[in-house]
Amino acid sequence: MSSHFNKTGFAAALAFAALCSTAHAGGFSRGEADTDILFEDGKVVLRAGTTFVSPDRKYGTISGVDATDGAFSDTYWIPSFAAKVGISDSFACAVTYTQPFGASSTFGAQAQAAEAAATGNYTIHKEFITNELGGTCDAKFDAGPGKIHILGGVFAEDFSYTEETFFGTLKLKDDSAFGYRFGVAYDIPEYAMRAQLMYRSKVEHNVDGSFTPDALAAVVGATPLDAFGTGTLPQSVKLSLQSGVAPGWLVYGSVQWTDWSVLDTLDYEIDVLGPQSDVYNWKDSWSIQGGVAHEFTDKIAGTLNLTWDQGVSTGADIMSDTWTLGAGASLNAGPGQFLLGVGVSYMTSGSQSTADGADYDATANGDWAYAITSSYKVSF
Repeated sequence: MSSHFNKTGFAAALAFAALCSTAHAGGFSRGEADTDILFEDGKVVLRAGTTFVSPDRKYGTISGVDATDGAFSDTYWIPSFAAKVGISDSFACAVTYTQPFGASSTFGAQAQAAEAAATGNYTIHKEFITNELGGTCDAKFDAGPGKIHILGGVFAEDFSYTEETFFGTLKLKDDSAFGYRFGVAYDIPEYAMRAQLMYRSKVEHNVDGSFTPDALAAVVGATPLDAFGTGTLPQSVKLSLQSGVAPGWLVYGSVQWTDWSVLDTLDYEIDVLGPQSDVYNWKDSWSIQGGVAHEFTDKIAGTLNLTWDQGVSTGADIMSDTWTLGAGASLNAGPGQFLLGVGVSYMTSGSQSTADGADYDATANGDWAYAITSSYKVSF
């Protein structure tokens, strides 16, 4: 197995494995911290990129009637940055940034009318986003033909939430909450073999903000009301495997469990109006991926992979299974390496019902999501 394959083909495989997990991952998952940069050659390694995702989730029926609204899922971007510094031959640390969780939906007139009929209120737009800034270190030791890696670190995660409804607009924010990750890996670079198990902790957010009345202004006045609440974003465990199988060829795969059942509700309270909640009642989910990478020349490598994400919905909303096909290529260009990839996701059909916690009955047919990603890496 050539050492050049380890530098080019492996980086491409990992980059586009990450793409497929973000094209339309289970639950609210988006970006993943680029801790794999710790395995890259070089004392100093920098990698930056972004992914654009365009989901096209729409209702098939609303309250038993054929839906006429367009897609309610909004497009979004996922930024990513990682910088590794090798402190010694056996110890390195990396700083990473990404947006691990997020969601954004804008609802049409038919969905608004159905919710208004059921609750007296209706949602126009709802979104939340998190930003993660972390530091992870890797200590490695000789073991047989390869090396054992002990990885660990901490991260800070913020949280911002906006919900625009007929009654008014709610804004909640947590500037910073902390979590940690740790893992273990074993690799044999000569054969491009690696096995890695990584744990990421859950994060509990305590948020505060305000509710600005709109239609409710006639009842409670137009002055913004104080609001506060709590919510938990899940822990996860990921097992990743990869190995060279022939000169210039690599196969890889991963299995990830995410504890989405911690997100039963987002609970908050608004002064005067009292306790409120967004109901999710999600279940835990699994994500399984498999792929192959090939080095075509000294400068060009490509990869193809398939990912299945288990849906998390139990009927309060429509978050069904997703199948994603991803493809990408890496090119040694200038002083570094350029990566470009695409992903196409099929979101399976699903339904929500008032009996399971939804505000109104609805179904969704099979829909599609599309993603494109690019990044550039420089090593010293």
